[in-house]
Amino acid sequence: MSDQRPLPFAYQFLAGAIAGVSEILVMYPLDVVKTRIQLQVGTGGKGEYTGIIDCLTKIVKNEGPSRLYRGITAPILMEAPKRATKFAANDEWGKVYKRAFGVSQMTQPLSILTGATAGATESFVVVPFELVKIRLQDKTSKYNGMGDVVRQIIKKEGVLALYNGLEATMWRHIVWNAGYFGVIFQVRSLLPEAKNPTQKTTNDLISGAIGGTVGTLLNTPFDVVKSRIQNTPVVEGVVRKYNWTLPSLALVMKEEGFRALYKGFLPKVLRLGPGGGILLVVFTQTMDFFRGIYYKD
Repeated sequence: MSDQRPLPFAYQFLAGAIAGVSEILVMYPLDVVKTRIQLQVGTGGKGEYTGIIDCLTKIVKNEGPSRLYRGITAPILMEAPKRATKFAANDEWGKVYKRAFGVSQMTQPLSILTGATAGATESFVVVPFELVKIRLQDKTSKYNGMGDVVRQIIKKEGVLALYNGLEATMWRHIVWNAGYFGVIFQVRSLLPEAKNPTQKTTNDLISGAIGGTVGTLLNTPFDVVKSRIQNTPVVEGVVRKYNWTLPSLALVMKEEGFRALYKGFLPKVLRLGPGGGILLVVFTQTMDFFRGIYYKD
């Protein structure tokens, strides 16, 4: 039986941070590939990159291996508050909803609602970091680093431009978190009860990977338009091609077809499927470690 004794918010936050950084150090090159594919405009496979291997090969050959980690400073700085907020907000909102609905145990509908709310909460933390990351990952990027991106955005577009794409980011995180945590709850209930640490790790890896895959399947269209929106600078007097989420979704479908809404899906799901498992395993094991310290007799 999994140890569910509560811990103070600070422990939840730290466990989420450790889980997030662990995941990104392993999976980041796939995020670079995903962004490159999402940013190329065209239909029927017309574009510089025809797939994951082609993209990886061309980046390494033409730009050098280090380019696969271009912009990682922003995500590393982001991952701690992002993942910490994800798991901590999910736990805290779960408590709020259980009290509000007068139940003592989490249910799947509550897991979905809690995950969605945690996703909305998480969005406010991650938007500036995501914007910086997208601007650095673009092949045509002329920025010298994270600090240069921030300075130029503030100088040319204004401070509020750092929150460019907030609405699209909220859609992305609400949908992903609802799918992720909702599926984790359901899959865990179907797996054999964990009677030892090895079985618990296996269950977490399986449920987290499936949750990450489903969340990715649901939210990729929102991620595509978020990348387009955040990579479009704010220019005074100029109407941006990609601005709000739903019109951008319609525009991409009109110009490039429905399949374009799933550009970058394969590298994204390869990252966030296994990545979701890594997140859950590291988070739960870190929480168990903290419980051992906190509740030590």
